[in-house]
Amino acid sequence: MHITLTGNLGSGKSTICRILEKDYGKEIYSTGKVQRAIAEEMGISVLEMNQLMCSDHKYDHLIDDTTARISRENPEKPIVFDSRLAWHFVEKSFKVFLSVSLSEAARRVYNDNRGEVEKYSSVEDAKQQLKLRAETENLRYKDIYGLNYFDFNNYNLILDSTYCTPEVLAKLLIAEAEDYGKKLAAGEKTGVKILISPKRLGVNEGEPDLTQAKLYPDGVVKLRSTEDDFEIADGHDIAEAASRAGMPFVRAVL
Repeated sequence: MHITLTGNLGSGKSTICRILEKDYGKEIYSTGKVQRAIAEEMGISVLEMNQLMCSDHKYDHLIDDTTARISRENPEKPIVFDSRLAWHFVEKSFKVFLSVSLSEAARRVYNDNRGEVEKYSSVEDAKQQLKLRAETENLRYKDIYGLNYFDFNNYNLILDSTYCTPEVLAKLLIAEAEDYGKKLAAGEKTGVKILISPKRLGVNEGEPDLTQAKLYPDGVVKLRSTEDDFEIADGHDIAEAASRAGMPFVRAVL
């Protein structure tokens, strides 16, 4: 089964894709790679392709159609699609949304060298720009496709990258994808699985041990949305126990 990977700005998607390619033999198709393939077919430069996309939404649809075609034509290839909307257009995939707190995302992008087109005067400036950009992109997706990008029900796995290393996240992602595939093959029900750091929820009882076999407990924590993030509505004891045990995640529902 193909994997589609999307998520919050600054969540570390590109880094995880590099690990999936290097350590797990996955072939990565990013939106940029698909754009380059289309530009080559059309005999134009990538810059000219970007200019066309800004002026005409039909090129967005062309990229989406190409993504779907690549998936259909390569069912046996171990492909990961690193793309905002591939989860919607790849017909059979394990759909992963990489989540990160807004504060941590702002810190990451502020400290990254992202060139002249993406510069920030401070971490707070980065935070406000990321928030506005996410809102703008979501409105665009609703306008063009009628989709709510941030609805977790679109995905099979919500994976929190705020306090975890990319290597562990990649390993966990692969394990969850394999488990999902087994459940599908057995005809078992598969719902949305949210794995979030207790520390992100304000529970910090001990340092996480990323080497242990079990990375989250069996219980489920109930969350509610805040202005910028999430907080515990029920199951504080589960989050505390997980944190004391060094588990980097808890399972959650909204």
